[in-house]
Amino acid sequence: MKERKLRKKNSRIDNVKNFGEFFKSSFRNICKRQYGFLWLILIGLFFFYIGLAWGKKQTSPENSVVENITSFVEEASNPRELFKNSDKDKPEKVDFGIFWNVWSKVSDKHIDNGDLDYSAMVYGAIKGMVKAIDDPYTTYMNPNEAEEFAMGIEGNFEGIGAELGVRDDVLTVVAPISGMPAEKAGLRAGDKIIKINNETTADITIDEAVRKIRGPRGTEVTLTVIAEDAVETKEIKIIRDTIELQSVYYEQKFDNIAYLQIASFTEDTAEEFNKEITKIIADNNKGIILDLRNNPGGFLNLAIEIASRFVSRENIVVQEKHRSGRIEKFKAIGGNVFSETPVVILINKGSASASEILAGALRDINGSKLIGEQSFGKGSVQQLEEFSDGSNLKVTVAKWLTPSGLSISNKGLEVDVEVKLSEDDIENEKDTQLDKALEEIKKEIQNRKQ
Repeated sequence: MKERKLRKKNSRIDNVKNFGEFFKSSFRNICKRQYGFLWLILIGLFFFYIGLAWGKKQTSPENSVVENITSFVEEASNPRELFKNSDKDKPEKVDFGIFWNVWSKVSDKHIDNGDLDYSAMVYGAIKGMVKAIDDPYTTYMNPNEAEEFAMGIEGNFEGIGAELGVRDDVLTVVAPISGMPAEKAGLRAGDKIIKINNETTADITIDEAVRKIRGPRGTEVTLTVIAEDAVETKEIKIIRDTIELQSVYYEQKFDNIAYLQIASFTEDTAEEFNKEITKIIADNNKGIILDLRNNPGGFLNLAIEIASRFVSRENIVVQEKHRSGRIEKFKAIGGNVFSETPVVILINKGSASASEILAGALRDINGSKLIGEQSFGKGSVQQLEEFSDGSNLKVTVAKWLTPSGLSISNKGLEVDVEVKLSEDDIENEKDTQLDKALEEIKKEIQNRKQ
């Protein structure tokens, strides 16, 4: 009996050996043929596919072996099912079943279920998700809204001409654009917008507010606002117009002093700025007043490019602090034609984002004085993500720091010389801030001579 069992065992071993020899022999014969290498690739892909299918089943430990094998066979026969996104892409501890249950109930039971706009429901769901983050600068835009946003960046659109932000959870005017309907109607930086056409702005996002305020040229929008330090609201009626932005303006002031105003950082700013550089140099100016008042910002790379004209190459212009704690440093790129020229900078509560980056860099690196009022304090960095349907997501990815490491988020840049414009100054078109800047730049020029 023992000998019979031993012979059976040896027989199994021999069979395994024979099969191994057969496999090796067949494998060698395949490799020797003209298309042997192709066969090798096909065999490798086959085993990779089977391994992928089985490996995916092992990520479900709660299933029994039989369930895993059954599911394995089903998915292995359906490549589309095998390669679709797995649950690992979903956030942990989130029950998406609730979302689909609500979707199903609305679709099945709503009285207008035959006329429901499912695309609008999807976009609305995404908007709600993004809004729940409670960051006014992280916003989702459907295709139509994304197109309007792109028009605004390009610098031409129809509306009132004002940059909006959120401060202390209230919709706030960052800056009215010089010469545009908002400024002419009396809207001022720092005004809090309580209602738009009698609709409350509570919990409204910046992009939603922009869409409500913009409109065809010649139409009217009514804003209910309250000024800083005021106790009563007032209504301001504004007739919309075509907003065409001239982002850079230069003229020579008294005693060979250049007055250089940058109103925003749009796509055309660098080109306009470079044109004015040649004029400033040709006019043999001894100093520069850089006016960044009511400049709501724009593209970060433009702030770096313009700062590079004022500071030496390789100086750190701005730093970005990411959520991991990593700090990314952006340096001047060269072309520093004004690094030896005295500069003073005008800012106010309408100076935000990229204009704060430029002002902070010139003060930290060159010691340029900031004159006027404390800036807005928009110290976060947004990245634009575009999707195949034309929608996009503007998401906050970092906080920016001045070259010295100062974060101005929700605080702003403090000025070296404070000068506030009174209502009388505004009504009488008296610019006491500019007068002070002229006084300070003359002092700087005189100090350089000594």
